[in-house]
Amino acid sequence: MGWISKVIIALILFLILFLINFYRDPKRTIPKGNNIVAPADGRIISILRINNKNISIKKGLFGKIKALTKDVANQCYVVYIFMSPLDAHINRAPIQGIVKSIKYAKGKFFKAYDFSKSIENEKNEIVIQNKKLKVKVIQIAGFLARRIKCYVKKNQKVNKGEKIGMIALSSQTTIIIPTGVVLKVRLNQHVKAGESVIANLR
Repeated sequence: MGWISKVIIALILFLILFLINFYRDPKRTIPKGNNIVAPADGRIISILRINNKNISIKKGLFGKIKALTKDVANQCYVVYIFMSPLDAHINRAPIQGIVKSIKYAKGKFFKAYDFSKSIENEKNEIVIQNKKLKVKVIQIAGFLARRIKCYVKKNQKVNKGEKIGMIALSSQTTIIIPTGVVLKVRLNQHVKAGESVIANLR
């Protein structure tokens, strides 16, 4: 067998192992209690607190973020999670509740780790509500990711940690929650979908 054949075989094996790793669906231990869990595996690249008097974000970006948060609450935390190609890409419900709305929007394909630009990317917004609060999960396509899958429908009941979708390759998932909670995460922390606690309810 020549060296070219060996290289081709090695590349094929690498691709197979990469795809197996990418499409893996690891079991998760869903934490009990009044908390909000991460909707995706990945690294937290930004945590913003949004309100009408926020002046720390440039005007144009602030307006775009407000458009995303207005149907959740007037004051929100916006947590951006970057999903690398090495992360599992299953999205999970951060709380138990009813899917109140699903909104898909076409967009651009900026790099997923640049939250200031990726807000303009192709996205799918899922709002989940229960008696205590309302949260929004935004599936955001990235430079490589061109396919967003949504597993739920409007008015469907979901359990905390239940699979609600998937995004191919590197991408971003954003969660928007009201500020009346206690955040339990920090910048650059790596979280696991359905398992890592994003915030506790007061």
